[in-house]
Amino acid sequence: MAAGGFLRGTLARQASVSIALAIAAGGLVVGLLAVMRYRLGGTEMDLTPSQHWPVPLVGGDVQHDDGPALVTIEYRINPAKRQEFVAAMQELQRARLRDGAIRWDLFRDMADQTRYVETFVVESWAEHLRQHERVALADRVVQ
Repeated sequence: MAAGGFLRGTLARQASVSIALAIAAGGLVVGLLAVMRYRLGGTEMDLTPSQHWPVPLVGGDVQHDDGPALVTIEYRINPAKRQEFVAAMQELQRARLRDGAIRWDLFRDMADQTRYVETFVVESWAEHLRQHERVALADRVVQ
């Protein structure tokens, strides 16, 4: 975007603002035609809300604008399947970030090789409640 702005500014200074805007508009038309011809693949996800998340546990009085909110989920896994679990969690990371998390981490308990803790941060408690409504059937398969 910065390079495009620089090029348009240079063109406007060398030629005219009208020519720079006309070229930018032409670029938008070319981009629109390219999008119609070359579709993005891999977007056939079932985004129907699954409503499978349990009601969150809260201690005390929490306001909707309180935040940021840290969400933690504990997993118990078979240590022999550790690599498969970590690979699956990378796919889940993408889903969490897509659904509103601003940070995501996975931790292994060094004292207990079966325990993993997933954490993700959302901007507010209201945003986390919206995540409960947004989680899709495609996410449920990953989870």
